[in-house]
Amino acid sequence: MDFLIVIYRTVFFYIFIIFVFRLMGKREIGQLSIQDLVISIIMSELVAMSIENRNDSMLLTVIPVVILVILEMLFSYISLKSNKFRNVLEGKPSLIISQGKINFNEMVKERYTLDDLLLELRSKGIKNIEDIEYAVLESDGRLSIFKYNFLKLKSSNPLPLILDGIIQKDTLKYLKKDEKWVSEILSKKGVDQKNVFYAFYKDNDTYIIKRTNLI
Repeated sequence: MDFLIVIYRTVFFYIFIIFVFRLMGKREIGQLSIQDLVISIIMSELVAMSIENRNDSMLLTVIPVVILVILEMLFSYISLKSNKFRNVLEGKPSLIISQGKINFNEMVKERYTLDDLLLELRSKGIKNIEDIEYAVLESDGRLSIFKYNFLKLKSSNPLPLILDGIIQKDTLKYLKKDEKWVSEILSKKGVDQKNVFYAFYKDNDTYIIKRTNLI
């Protein structure tokens, strides 16, 4: 009888957890942020205890999992509305390499060691740091690397200037520009900074996506 209970609970929670992660969205499958990792660990512990403690009601596991899902969906919604909340909850990308030079101050700030950096470069087949135009440490811990082209000219990769109405200072440092330069561009285009959902710099031009353009 106990054997059948274990099988039943295992199958139930397998289906239930799949449903839960699908409910939280596809982002949870492809990316594992800090809150995703915490929720995954808690869920796995709750399910393991429920399968092991066969005499306890499964509601003691289902209810906490439902609460976690509600919190995750609530935080995700707030993150979409508030850039500051998103930065606190998930962190923000950091410019680790700029024009072939390592930003050690940013590495210390993010507690990202030189061994970590070299490991990532080796895994991507990069032998020389000077071949990298810029590298960004993403909020989920991945290192995004953009190499120079053959002639080591600046690439046409889009660089984020404004996200959710907030100017990206790391991009300005890379471009050797200031906020006044951004303000002049917005003034010429007749756009208020607060109404900018996303603006990026590419091929010596600035492209702007306004909030009013979004459905």
